[in-house]
Amino acid sequence: MTARTTPPPRICPNCDGFASAAITLGGRDRHGHLHTITAHCPACNGLGVTRTRRTREGARA
Repeated sequence: MTARTTPPPRICPNCDGFASAAITLGGRDRHGHLHTITAHCPACNGLGVTRTRRTREGARA
């Protein structure tokens, strides 16, 4: 008998698991560093995986 394994996490279909991205704003400061902002996937809130509802077995709807 094989041991049970946990199912792999469901990857967000909107961002394909890349939930955060650094976006340059185009300019540089006086030290030469790029101005960047971080954008998060709105569907998974920056987690990269979708949340599934867990229902208890035998629960009534």
